Amino acid sequence: MRIGELSRLAGISTRMLRHYDAIGLVSPRQRTANGYRDYTPADVRRLFQVESLRTLGLSLQAIRDSLADADVPPTALVDELIAATGERIAREQALLGRLRSVRESGVTSWRDVLGLVALMQELDSPDPSRRQRAALAEGPPAPLLDALFGERDPNVAGALRWAVVRAGDEVLPQLVAALDGPDEQARHQAVAALVRIPGAESALRRALRHGDPYVRERAALALGDRDAVPELVAMVVRGADDVSAAEALGRLARSDDPAGDWADDLAGRLVARLDDDVRARGRITQALAEIPGPAAHRALTALVADPDPAVAATARSLLARRAV
Repeated sequence: MRIGELSRLAGISTRMLRHYDAIGLVSPRQRTANGYRDYTPADVRRLFQVESLRTLGLSLQAIRDSLADADVPPTALVDELIAATGERIAREQALLGRLRSVRESGVTSWRDVLGLVALMQELDSPDPSRRQRAALAEGPPAPLLDALFGERDPNVAGALRWAVVRAGDEVLPQLVAALDGPDEQARHQAVAALVRIPGAESALRRALRHGDPYVRERAALALGDRDAVPELVAMVVRGADDVSAAEALGRLARSDDPAGDWADDLAGRLVARLDDDVRARGRITQALAEIPGPAAHRALTALVADPDPAVAATARSLLARRAV
């Protein structure tokens, strides 16, 4: 079969068929007496194999390698296609996000559009210093939020949080949405921004019941009030930023309390968790030192007789420096 006939039957240009021949992908096994390409049935079958793999998204190099090595399992090709498709989808999603950011920013002129695109390009730079400079420049919050949710460099993330917090209530809906989303990185960046926004108190109170411990912890430390007490106590017990949690409990215990028994109530909540494990007892002992009042004093006195020597020594040391 001559090249022109094959081109018509297969719907592939003669130029592409010649290219396949030049790179050794589909080369006719025969030539006519005049030197024209003469494709055999086996060549035609190989051509359709090539075109089938191309429709799946494989590169010509990948197709040639797979057809040249009969030992390559189909699963290897499928894995390669999955990886390539995932990368393509990620690029498309990034583009979609940029387009939405442009639309949501409310730009009204091409000058503004070009400036916003330039900002997003800087925020996507592989150079952290360029991303940080872009974050500190004046710009709409939408692209800054997108960049914050994916940023892992602590210095750049700090600059982005500052820029986002500067927008105040304007960004609260997006931060709350990220807080409730599936992306852990976005959740953690969102709560780190929310704790710095004065108008985010209601969102932080809801966050006290969040399934992500880090989100609960940040919200509890930011609020530092009675609603946060269960999480603050839990933080002491499990050793999650327990020093900050103990200090927050201490500040709360020393705050104005018309009923007069708030400090004792906090001490009782800590004492109720002493049976968790020895490491937790050590942290609870340290936390009780932050709580004024007779209940905390009695608990420390009892801990002097704790079977763990380290806990007992800590309690004695704290009692020596403590006034009831």
